[in-house]
Amino acid sequence: MAYDVSVPIRDLQLAIAGTRLEPLLARFEAELVLAGLTRLRPRFYLSSEWGVVTGTIAIAIPFYLAGHELTRLHAERTGHVEGYSETDILRYLRHEMGHVVQYAYRLDEDPTWIASFGQPDQAYAEEYRPEPFSRRYVRHLPGWYAQKHPEEDWAETFAVWMTPGRDWRTDYRDWPDALAKLECCEALLARFGGQEPLVGEDGQDEEVGEIGYSLDDYYRGQLCEVDVPPGLDSALASLFDDFEAAELPASALLLRIEATLVASVYRWTGHFPERIRGLVRHLAGRADELDLRYPADEAEPLTVAITALLTALAMNHVHRGGYSV
Repeated sequence: MAYDVSVPIRDLQLAIAGTRLEPLLARFEAELVLAGLTRLRPRFYLSSEWGVVTGTIAIAIPFYLAGHELTRLHAERTGHVEGYSETDILRYLRHEMGHVVQYAYRLDEDPTWIASFGQPDQAYAEEYRPEPFSRRYVRHLPGWYAQKHPEEDWAETFAVWMTPGRDWRTDYRDWPDALAKLECCEALLARFGGQEPLVGEDGQDEEVGEIGYSLDDYYRGQLCEVDVPPGLDSALASLFDDFEAAELPASALLLRIEATLVASVYRWTGHFPERIRGLVRHLAGRADELDLRYPADEAEPLTVAITALLTALAMNHVHRGGYSV
């Protein structure tokens, strides 16, 4: 089904019922029972992004997951989809459920929770500087997300703990700090999992039926200005120096591997997808201006080289606040 990108999203008549999300949510609710959460049932609704409003027990699911055409459009316009496959959607649901459990049982008031995860009123910054492969945190969502804030640390820990078939004790046996957090999670769920939630109102934020802007407006808001570092043209050109007489435009390669680049660099650096995509689009534009070309049999090694270049830029930005600082 094609969608008119100019009409308000609220007029697209989007709903969870009848989509691939419906059986997935039933499967997820079965997971909750297996995890011992017998009394807590979140409400699910479509919104502009994943999330749980502070102090509530409702999970917002991005509207673009409610249909294959919407998901395809989102991938095309942003270069990255949070929850592309069924496995990935369940991964995000488990993370958001961690927030629901925290709010439902007011775990952030529990001394055990605070001792393990930190003060919940700690400043919440969108830009954070993760320490890759730190053994103090579990790994679940891309970008070392547990390192963003104590509440995200908890949500990521909970998600690992509740994943069916996950042998987290073995996975984290050599990560003592992360293992201690998982054991704390298990102890807290043993205490609270069978209780009625202390929070009764589910709450919501920007439900899809209330979104007055269009798909076009939404995606314009996803664009990110790129602070291009000096010398980037030279670095880009150096990747293609040996292929002046080649037939294929370098920009076509960059755009073809864009989705993989965005997902991979974000996963291992924590640099946000919208910034990485902006870099890729900038490089593609510059490749055309510089008339950079490559032969077909060099696509694979060039992909590795481009990934390395973007990773270096991303790590510099994450840890120093800019690509060229």
